[in-house]
Amino acid sequence: MEIRLSAKGLDLQVDKVHIPAGSRSVPALVLMPKSPRADAPGVLWIHGGGYLTGMKEMVFMSRAVDLVTHFGAVVVSPGYRLSWRAPYPAALEDCYASLLWLRDKAGRLGVNASQLMVGGESAGGGLCAAVCLLARDRGEVRVAYQMPLYPMIDNLDTKTSRDNRNKVWNTRRNHLAWKLYLRGKARASDVESYAAPARATDLTGLPPAYTFVSTGEPFYAETLAYVQALREAGVQADVDVYEGLYHAFDMLDPRLPESLQARERFCEHFAWAIKHCFASQTGVLS
Repeated sequence: MEIRLSAKGLDLQVDKVHIPAGSRSVPALVLMPKSPRADAPGVLWIHGGGYLTGMKEMVFMSRAVDLVTHFGAVVVSPGYRLSWRAPYPAALEDCYASLLWLRDKAGRLGVNASQLMVGGESAGGGLCAAVCLLARDRGEVRVAYQMPLYPMIDNLDTKTSRDNRNKVWNTRRNHLAWKLYLRGKARASDVESYAAPARATDLTGLPPAYTFVSTGEPFYAETLAYVQALREAGVQADVDVYEGLYHAFDMLDPRLPESLQARERFCEHFAWAIKHCFASQTGVLS
């Protein structure tokens, strides 16, 4: 299937695929430029929605579109299982299977297998961080760069997720979302880092990272803590902070001056990653 979308005069080609994942398959969208390049970055972009809502089509609202239209990237957006249907680790398994599929189909898609990247916003940012942890630990695929935007990674209250009444996402919604995603986990100590990456104690060997976040949203504190933990583990990690706004401001109000700045800064960091971030798949397990 092909959908024509205008983006500064450029069109996207969009294919619907079904990605094998054990005994089931994951529906996904593959976005690529109308005139693909031979060595494009391959990006797994994971939608948000608190793990319990959202859809793969949200990719068209996201920063991922710029990766295709401005940089010629190939983007895969998986329709992973939501928590109301299946709790953790269902979503993570679907996203990880999608990353393996991107690796295996790199040649056919015109993707440089040494530039597989992962990104997403909100819960998609949390899954981005979790996928990178899982990829490092399993050794089946290497990720060159990660973009967990304002990620949902901490199942415990932080300074900014506690008593947050901001619009779009707040403490009440956050508690409900984590309860659904982690149902079956009786205690906080039962939650592993693949479910809530803030619980990770070893971040060494993870890919370089970029994110941005607003001071007014629940995930402000956990985003900064994740960036700091990456830096302490020797991983290059950069973050931009936007004052006083709300969760997913860039997607919901794209014409805000801050949203335009966030978009520009995101593209600047991705341009840097294309030039500097590579992770060869040679020697990985398969």
